[in-house]
Amino acid sequence: MRRCLLVATIFLAGVCNHVEAEETTHRFLACGQKTYIMEADGKPSWTYPAATRDGYVLDDGTIILTLSKSKRHRGGAVVRIAPDGKETVIWKGTQSEVNSAQPTADGTFVITEAGDDPRLLELSSSGEVILEFPLACQKKNHHMQTRMARKIDDGTFLAPHLFDFAVYHYSPDGTVLGKLDTTVTGDQDHEIHTWPFTAIRHGDGRTLVCCTHGNCIVDFDASGKIVWTLTNEDLPGNWLQDPCGAQVLPSGNIVITSYAAGRADPQAPKMFEITPDKKIVWQYADGQKIGIHHFQILTTNGEELSGPILK
Repeated sequence: MRRCLLVATIFLAGVCNHVEAEETTHRFLACGQKTYIMEADGKPSWTYPAATRDGYVLDDGTIILTLSKSKRHRGGAVVRIAPDGKETVIWKGTQSEVNSAQPTADGTFVITEAGDDPRLLELSSSGEVILEFPLACQKKNHHMQTRMARKIDDGTFLAPHLFDFAVYHYSPDGTVLGKLDTTVTGDQDHEIHTWPFTAIRHGDGRTLVCCTHGNCIVDFDASGKIVWTLTNEDLPGNWLQDPCGAQVLPSGNIVITSYAAGRADPQAPKMFEITPDKKIVWQYADGQKIGIHHFQILTTNGEELSGPILK
């Protein structure tokens, strides 16, 4: 794995944003310090008045948001916003943070809590706990325990553990089935902070991982071997700067956002789409220093995406 660096940007202030696109357009949900839906023409059509960590838009227009901890929700929360705007709390965090919330095909929600007793829970549609197990991550730093945990097709779970430098694969009873190590070869002291944030199971057992402060994206095959890497050396500039969120599109292309994008150069790309052979087909800049934590691409060229949401 090689080390990377990134610079990019975002812009949301209730005014028009700039979407750079010649042949491709996207409509997307953005989560972070600001939460909004950006239309393909660069104008926000919906905003939410709180910071978020993860989010999904369901087929019927319902929005599921993982809220950052705040005075209102001191341990974070997961909320459901109906198409008519009615908001209900699915889960109120009981520890330090709620890190993510994934709606599953079965109508359940997979969430993780950070704290003295880090855990993964699967909730019913009404918020009742139907599965729970402890996470095998470090406990000293709550904030750096876990990010985008996901249930995959076989009923098992992937959970990126940042300070453990690994994506853990768990059975439904919490047994650790395996790990994908994001440590850079030869960097046993972890001087390069390749902390895993998003892990996406896709294709024939492959797992795409965003490595945050390592400024790179890596793709593991089913055997755990890295078979694809993206660094700033592959890009027109230092576009990778703390890459947190990613989504694998039905085309096989990958959309990436970097949380620190815009801090150095607000006019640089904040999100971009890249092909497997590393050609840029879309980029987004908004002129602000505030980053995007994660996102969901909702439409491409006006068409809704088909298949499962891989993010």
